Amino acid sequence: MTEDPKNQSQNQDKRTQAVPLSVRDLTVAYHRKPVLWDVEFEIPTGSLVGIIGPNGAGKSTLLKSIMGIIPMAFGKVEIFGQPYRKSQQRVGYVPQKESVDWDFPVTALDVVTMGLYKKIGWCLPVRSKHRTEALQAMERVGIADLANRQISELSGGQQQRTFLARALVQNADLYLMDEPFAAVDAATESAIIKMLRVMKSEGKTVIVIHHDLQTVASYFDHVILLNMRVVADGPVNEVFHEDNLNKTYGGRLTLLDEVSEAMRRRERSI
Repeated sequence: MTEDPKNQSQNQDKRTQAVPLSVRDLTVAYHRKPVLWDVEFEIPTGSLVGIIGPNGAGKSTLLKSIMGIIPMAFGKVEIFGQPYRKSQQRVGYVPQKESVDWDFPVTALDVVTMGLYKKIGWCLPVRSKHRTEALQAMERVGIADLANRQISELSGGQQQRTFLARALVQNADLYLMDEPFAAVDAATESAIIKMLRVMKSEGKTVIVIHHDLQTVASYFDHVILLNMRVVADGPVNEVFHEDNLNKTYGGRLTLLDEVSEAMRRRERSI
């Protein structure tokens, strides 16, 4: 039975208006060892969100599971009301610098142009208009003059700006960024946060894994405190306080034991 065109249009409107990211009951385990447990949150549209937590808290795993790079044991993720595979063109991703092969023989412009491959199509030629779009993105982050440099020749800050430009050229609605401020100089950090604020002003939603607690309140308007589970999430001025930070950064071993036991109980009940 064919869906009524009016209902089809209404469903499309609902998906467009849906929150950028909704995570429900997300659980991820490696070799039966829990990494994330019963994670739930929703991200409001047009927000600049910081994911905060200790090393090993599952922050990078969370972003990768949202994109389906790491499989979930349980849970549901929706991006603008749809599964990731149906909305991935609306998502831009900036990976950790450590996960990138910086010795690969490509220029900075080549890397940025890769952000257009979904638009260009795999195995189809990159045209001058695509390179122009990539150069414009590089101009926005202040590295247009480095377009023809090999990525291995760039400084850490320049490499990070290159990947930010690659995300920008995608013209996504939701951006997931894994430690974009890690190991960059002060000028690059200032340039990145300025760019993220511009993106927010354009209605984009940006989610950033971040480690520097001293800058959280000034950088973000929404925060997720994560230590295997969501300790707290919401506006920075409401949830970013000492009590929640103590819960987030303390007692990890106790929490691990509790989650492991809870996973065993769940498996027995299935």
